[in-house]
Amino acid sequence: MIRVVLPAHLKNLAHVTGEVCLDMDGPATQRLVLDSLEARYPMLLGTIRDRYSGERRPFVRFYACQEDLSNESPDAPLPERVTAGEEPFIILGAMAGG
Repeated sequence: MIRVVLPAHLKNLAHVTGEVCLDMDGPATQRLVLDSLEARYPMLLGTIRDRYSGERRPFVRFYACQEDLSNESPDAPLPERVTAGEEPFIILGAMAGG
């Protein structure tokens, strides 16, 4: 089971509170987590990554185990603590401005 933490605006869009728990078949990767998340909550399609290219949207970041995974390959395995359900996979909307 993978625990996913969404930013508040995506929780509202998906009509969820708290963490989202996803069951994974096989080794968990960013791509598999996001595919599962979008399949379960189709209203999120296109909000976290581009609907057609699959690229992460600007200002969206991925974190796990206090590490920024945003620039990792989407097919790289997630940390063991995340796949064991001990730590969440965090999707965060980055802030910008000046």
